[in-house]
Amino acid sequence: MARLSVPTLESSLTTRISMRWSSETPFETTDTLVITVGEWYVDLRVDKQTGKIDWALAGECIQESTDPRMISAFLTVDGRVVFTHEIDSHHNFNVSNPCPFIPLPNGDVIETGTMARPDVPGAPMTDYEEVWRYLPFREGPEGPGRGLSWILESDEGVLEEGQHKITKMFLAEIGGSYLVLCQKQIHVVRRTPLGERTVQITGEVSTRREEWTDDHWEIRYALGPSNDSLPSMANGLGVDLRGRKSGEKVTVGGCDFILRALASEPPRQTRHSRL
Repeated sequence: MARLSVPTLESSLTTRISMRWSSETPFETTDTLVITVGEWYVDLRVDKQTGKIDWALAGECIQESTDPRMISAFLTVDGRVVFTHEIDSHHNFNVSNPCPFIPLPNGDVIETGTMARPDVPGAPMTDYEEVWRYLPFREGPEGPGRGLSWILESDEGVLEEGQHKITKMFLAEIGGSYLVLCQKQIHVVRRTPLGERTVQITGEVSTRREEWTDDHWEIRYALGPSNDSLPSMANGLGVDLRGRKSGEKVTVGGCDFILRALASEPPRQTRHSRL
């Protein structure tokens, strides 16, 4: 099979190894998977004890550095990144504070920053430190090195002034790993020079995480009130993006999406993702 001709983008699978608030003891209570392709990410964290969503978010990674070495990859230098939250189960749709990333000798990465601490009354802004690790890609149905990595965002069109109820959805796949996040939202658009928009929440996030195992898609997690109706590889969803380009509109499972990022395998895994 000939290698597909698609733009070379960075893509990665990552998981969190530990979390620490301020100077407290590090801990890890979640099973986390982050899919990043190009400058877009989908991030699902499931509480190991309860089996419920700890945090689910998706959006765009924006690099602050003007260093040309940092345009396409973090390489071996420190990077500062901000993240948009187009979906957020914690209902925080502000752009994140700049997050420095520090590579470690073993290949892991430390993320440091300040964010709201949800387990403390009032959710005070608190310093944190997270350690992240790159994961090898699972072999997908196309076989080793023959698949595509991609992220799709639901296409609601241009929202005019006023209030709009939408269902925001992200789909993401790298090899044999697949994530879908969905959240009902209310968008309020005001007439300003920048087209100001605010987001309100009407429902919790629904999600599915599926993995290619023994020649079939296996459901790892199916969570939230609408998980049964989400686009699912395990339920026969076919996604063929060959010949497509980032920014194109595509229809998957009867829904309209924008192809945010597309890459061929095997991508480099020397960059950081939404962590």
